[in-house]
Amino acid sequence: MQGQTSKLYAIVHCKCPHCRRGSIFTGTMYGWNIQHTKEICGHCAQRIEIEPGYFYAAMYVSYAMNVIEMLLASFITYLFFGPLTDATFWHYLIVIFAGCFILYPFNYRYSRIILLHILSPNIKYKPYYDK
Repeated sequence: MQGQTSKLYAIVHCKCPHCRRGSIFTGTMYGWNIQHTKEICGHCAQRIEIEPGYFYAAMYVSYAMNVIEMLLASFITYLFFGPLTDATFWHYLIVIFAGCFILYPFNYRYSRIILLHILSPNIKYKPYYDK
């Protein structure tokens, strides 16, 4: 008998919100094999995309994540290069867009995870899958 899987573990490791055992994605976050969202969980057969167009809501989560990341990138640029002026404009622009580009796979994956685990009242954890 295995112990109960925590919600934090399931979120960090991108596991199914229903059983917290099956992986939600194929492929790696960064690498040559592109990540895709599975249609159903391989462990409990929970449908991942609950209804057609379900993951369109993940765009709003991704947008919020992107705004926070851009603000952090702007603040870090401010610490290194000073306030935004004509001389530092390109520094800000390059750092912000490079951050968006580098963090895109992270945002893709975790916006869907946040939507499934935190913002979806329809999917409940079933501890009997831990047995």
